[in-house]
Amino acid sequence: MSATDIGTLIVKSPETLGGRPRIAGTRVSVQRITAWYKLGLNAEEIAERMGNVNLTQVYAALTYYHANREEIEAYISAERADYKRLAREMGQAI
Repeated sequence: MSATDIGTLIVKSPETLGGRPRIAGTRVSVQRITAWYKLGLNAEEIAERMGNVNLTQVYAALTYYHANREEIEAYISAERADYKRLAREMGQAI
């Protein structure tokens, strides 16, 4: 069994998800994993529900979040603000 370099599990590239950190080889953002986590799901539940990521990848995303909380929280806040703005524009109650 070979060891995995955990530094390779999370990547950023400007052409994918606007450069937001994501699980390598996927379009699954750290922000998305964090959102499930903040809803109360544990790593095993997130991996099971998503189906296209494994437990190692989920833990890598959660580690990235905890090490870079300010960055990920800024993405979450911006997304929430965009949602509220769009809902207002469409005349929907939030």
